Amino acid sequence: MGRRRELRAAVLGAAPRRLLTPAEPPLHAVEGRIVDASPHLLVLRAPARTNGQEPVFYDFRMAMSESTVIWHGGKADLSALVPGREAVVRPTADGLAADRVWVDILRVNGVIVSVARERGARGAVHNVEVDQGPHRPRAHVVIPPENFGHILVRHPRMEPGQLFDVIALRSERGPVAVRPGTAQAGPLAEVPSPAPGTLLRGTATWFSAEGRGAAYPALDPYGDAGGCAGAPPSCAPLPLLSLGSTLHVRNDCGKRSAEVRVIECGCTAARFCDRCVVCGTSPRGRVTELTRASFVDLGGDLDVGCFNVTLVVG
Repeated sequence: MGRRRELRAAVLGAAPRRLLTPAEPPLHAVEGRIVDASPHLLVLRAPARTNGQEPVFYDFRMAMSESTVIWHGGKADLSALVPGREAVVRPTADGLAADRVWVDILRVNGVIVSVARERGARGAVHNVEVDQGPHRPRAHVVIPPENFGHILVRHPRMEPGQLFDVIALRSERGPVAVRPGTAQAGPLAEVPSPAPGTLLRGTATWFSAEGRGAAYPALDPYGDAGGCAGAPPSCAPLPLLSLGSTLHVRNDCGKRSAEVRVIECGCTAARFCDRCVVCGTSPRGRVTELTRASFVDLGGDLDVGCFNVTLVVG
């Protein structure tokens, strides 16, 4: 792979890293299982991975305050911090306290396989089976009646073969859809031209994976590069990369940047031709999916689902 990166650099030129320098360093998100919580302290059991060995778990303590915002299917209070639930914490800029806490948050996106409707006590409940691509398991999402109308606005064609993207809440029944993760994207009108260089702009989203890393929508399908044979072309014009490549990611909304390693093929993200409008309107297309921790490190809000991004590949 090192030789592949050298050849790519010879063709595309060196990555213009200086374009990402005027940005704040990343935060350090913490994700783990809630052990204890009070108005002043949150304790998470979090994994510490070292040198590819089995993770060692430790109890991480973070101060809480009245300004800490808690999400559990929407804005919540301390009662959502139940021991045993999973949480992702974004610290304050000084790292001394919890700024945001997301409890049991998930994301499901891909292609709809089937939709079933059943009668519930409060109205019709929709059960959606979603193919998330070859690298992620199929998901069965429950859409309760109180959230169905909101999701239908963004996904008016709730039928097999259509794209689907929701922010969801973990439950015993499986993921429960809370809100749409995107405006529904139509099929590509034509194959985009290859990217002319290594500086890319578009949308960054996140996927439900632990640790830090990124999925990239345009991995080389040949050799050991890690790409998917038969993967759709990305909506955004992207150069081909390989697993292990480094992305220099800048959140154009939060003004934070970090180097993130490609750990997965983002062939599902390639299907989406949507835009992010967190701070202005991004160019069309998802140029990377980040793990939850990497997304939060860069100041992203998991419940919002995206941020406008500048990406340098190298």
